[in-house]
Amino acid sequence: MKKVFLSIALGVLFFTNVNNANAQESSKESLKNTTKTDKKWQARFRWVSVLPNESATISTIGGDVDITQSFIPELDFTYFFTENIAAELILGTTPHDVKATGTSLGNVNLGDVWLLPPTLTVQYHFTGLNKFRPYVGAGVNYTIFYDANPGAVVDVDYDNAFGYAAQLGFDYDLNDTWFLNVDAKYIGLSTDVTVDAGIATVTADVDINPILVGFGVGMRF
Repeated sequence: MKKVFLSIALGVLFFTNVNNANAQESSKESLKNTTKTDKKWQARFRWVSVLPNESATISTIGGDVDITQSFIPELDFTYFFTENIAAELILGTTPHDVKATGTSLGNVNLGDVWLLPPTLTVQYHFTGLNKFRPYVGAGVNYTIFYDANPGAVVDVDYDNAFGYAAQLGFDYDLNDTWFLNVDAKYIGLSTDVTVDAGIATVTADVDINPILVGFGVGMRF
C-alpha cells in the first residue's frame, strides 16, 4: 500500500521539478500558461479503487479477516477559502465481501456489507506551477455500515466509526474550467464487529485502513 502513495508522491515531485525548470527557462511563458481563476468551487468525478489494508483481533475462535477490494464512482466538492487553502467533501459508497480466515473453525463466510464513508479534508494547494496544481490534505472520516448480508452466519453487526484521513494528489488544468485529477487517500478506520453464529457470539476488533486511489475529471464554477 505504501508503494501507491510513494508512486504518486514521486509523480508530484517529478511534475513539480519539470514545471519549475520550465518556469526558470521562460518566466513570461510561465505566466502565460498559468490558469487564473476567481472561481471558489470545484467538483470532481473520479473512478476510485478502494484497497483495504485489513487486520483483525477475533475473540474465541481467533484468526484474521479478509475484505475484498472495490472499484467505485466517487463525487467530491471543494471550496477555496484562499488561493491555497480549501476544504473538500468526498461522497461515495463501496461494497465489500468479508470473511474470517484461519480461525479454529476454518474460513467463515461473513457475507458482504456496504460502507458509506463521507470524508472532509482541509487541503493546501501549491501554486505557481503553470497548469499543474499539486495538493496535500488531512481530515476526518465517518463511516456508516449498512445493508449487511450475514453470509454463512445468523447476523453480523458493524459499529459505525470515526476515522482520520490523509490525502495527496494533483489537478492538471485543461482550461480555466476543466481539469484532470489524480488523488490518493489513506483512511485510518477501525470498527467493532459482532457475529451471531447461532450457537455462540463472536466479537472482533477490525482495522480496515483503506487506501483510495482515484483518477477523474473536474470543473470549477
